Amino acid sequence: MFMKETMVSNQVGLHARPATFFIQKANEFKSSIWVEKDERRVNAKSLLGVLSLGIVKGTPINLIADGPDEEAAVNSLVDLISNEFSE
Repeated sequence: MFMKETMVSNQVGLHARPATFFIQKANEFKSSIWVEKDERRVNAKSLLGVLSLGIVKGTPINLIADGPDEEAAVNSLVDLISNEFSE
């Protein structure tokens, strides 16, 4: 299991379009991946789950992965968030 904390800093948070990019990236990995905010943990590959957390700008979240590519998965998602979902 691999975990990292990151801060969501883009203007709209993890909502709608950024959440879609996030889920698409998470689905590239074999590992199970979760997003944790305030003791709530949801599947990072589920759009409804991620949106249900209501993650806004300035929210610290934990990304947790467990599986064969767990470290790469978490680091890739942290990079996506750090770069404010720019392509």
